[in-house]
Amino acid sequence: MEDLEFYKMSGHGNDFILVDNRDRRISPAQMPDMAKNLCRRQLGIGADGMVFIETGSPGVDFAWRFFNADGSEAEMCGNASRCVARLAYLKGITGGRMAFQTLAGIIRAEVGPDTVKTRVTDPGDPALNYTLNLDGKPLTLSSVNTGVPHAVIWVSDIESAPVRELGRALRFHPDFAPAGTNVNFARVIDRTRLANRTYERGVEDETLACGTGCIAAVLIAAAENRVDSPTKVATRMGEDLVVYFTRTENGFRDICLEGPVRLICSGRLGPDALK
Repeated sequence: MEDLEFYKMSGHGNDFILVDNRDRRISPAQMPDMAKNLCRRQLGIGADGMVFIETGSPGVDFAWRFFNADGSEAEMCGNASRCVARLAYLKGITGGRMAFQTLAGIIRAEVGPDTVKTRVTDPGDPALNYTLNLDGKPLTLSSVNTGVPHAVIWVSDIESAPVRELGRALRFHPDFAPAGTNVNFARVIDRTRLANRTYERGVEDETLACGTGCIAAVLIAAAENRVDSPTKVATRMGEDLVVYFTRTENGFRDICLEGPVRLICSGRLGPDALK
């Protein structure tokens, strides 16, 4: 594996390692440990997750498998979907419009001059403003699955939100077992702007941005009739992600995530990369 070509990409500071595995050089059994080793920031390349591009079923341009930094596989990742779309375009795997296969369903993407826009699968029905017991105290939150599960807590001060402490406690809460949940701390600014911070499962820490988390916060706010489409979401990266949606009688559809993507570097693994 030491000559394996990799790409390091970033979507709003949410960073990923991507490899083209259409030749099946890397077996499914190798993927979890490879992701875990390469995502280590001190001993590996360093990333929030890893993407393996693979040959897809008929009707799609390619498929992916996505792994968190701890080696766990996830159904979907919003910012990684934008990164893989740009890489697939740059490598000539597909044109500027594409469809690719994930465990959460087929994702469609459009690569523009400055941004990448992905259309994600329709979410499940949001659960709004319910109470959960946490260490003997009631906590009000909402939740929705935007490809992966997300809890959303409204806060008055986004800067002082207890993202790591409360996020970790909720991520492992028995009510979300066994898969766990991502946890968002969000504040509505006005009908077109929202701020969001996310504790991500699999990374087990706050990330600079979470695409599916931004979508979750916007959809919960929209279900409460507090925002319109499109909504700009301020992330810890300092850049906005844009979430589009169409409200229906039964929920939401036409959900898209848009923002810039950076190709940081490419290279080949060294002999000690997987130790």
